[in-house]
Amino acid sequence: MVYQTKLVHQAQAAHRELEIAAIRRRLLEWYQKHKRDLPWRRTRDPYGIWISEIMLQQTRAAAVIPYYERFLALFPDAPALASAPEQDLLAAWAGLGYYARARNLQKAARLIVELPRFPSDYAGLRQLPGVGDYTAAAVASIAFGKPHAVLDGNVLRVLSRMVAEQGDIKSPAVRRGLATLADKLLHRARPGEFNQALMELGATVCVPKQPRCGRCPVRAHCQARQRGVENQLPLQGVRPTAERREKHLLAIEKGDKILLWRRPPGSPRLAGFWELPEREQLPAATLPGAAAGDFRHTIVHTTYLVQVYRASIRARPSGFQWLAKGGLGSLPLSTIAKKALILLAGIRG
Repeated sequence: MVYQTKLVHQAQAAHRELEIAAIRRRLLEWYQKHKRDLPWRRTRDPYGIWISEIMLQQTRAAAVIPYYERFLALFPDAPALASAPEQDLLAAWAGLGYYARARNLQKAARLIVELPRFPSDYAGLRQLPGVGDYTAAAVASIAFGKPHAVLDGNVLRVLSRMVAEQGDIKSPAVRRGLATLADKLLHRARPGEFNQALMELGATVCVPKQPRCGRCPVRAHCQARQRGVENQLPLQGVRPTAERREKHLLAIEKGDKILLWRRPPGSPRLAGFWELPEREQLPAATLPGAAAGDFRHTIVHTTYLVQVYRASIRARPSGFQWLAKGGLGSLPLSTIAKKALILLAGIRG
């Protein structure tokens, strides 16, 4: 009986290995045929790959492409980034959001230029400011071929459906289990390509709503698909309800100049960025009538209804500056300020 049990375990283990090999093969074959042509996939330069991975945090690939190309044109290597004026850095990043990422990039670049070479292993990458477990694994595997599995939102979704995970994917225990699975599946000889294939599958096929299972190369191995619960997974905790707020901005112009203020270096949000004044900041301002226009802007879980008013003021208040409109493109403007100025330009039209 013991011998038979041992044979059963060996057979089961052999079957699992065959299944893992099939998943790896099918996924890599699919990736070679269907992967998107993204600029950071055309290089093995660890600097460019690192920049792309930081930009891709919380941001869609399509939105990152123009920022990535412009950023590398301005700061082509770590020394250029390390020595860049902060205003130039923030202006190049403006619109991507989560601006601590840009500042951490520069901090990391200043560390990198002091090293003999770009960190090539997971431990060394993990020491860089702004580099967490996922980014270290991604750069180590893609740029250096090191066998580290990645676990981002796309990978979590693919793996949770593959094994029909019934737990909350935000749970540390569930994440640890899926991380173990990701490590088992990882192609040791082609880790960077396999990681990208798994992420690509989640981004383009195994999407959050209405997954395109008919196009999935590993659908035969997906337990969620077999059970018909692919649209119910992954499970995750209740998302916080979006808060709604109003914001009233003033466009105060004087010839070819406009009145702006700059957030101080210690500001908890958007430190160093330029903003249009808010109504509450300038109670003495004169508003000739109704708002010139409005738009919505969402930051994390808060949606702002932004109303923009043309206004005038007798004298420049302390803390505000008249800036030339023609030079605003080279300044780090907040996204809300950019949207307001675009709105006004369209009305003036």
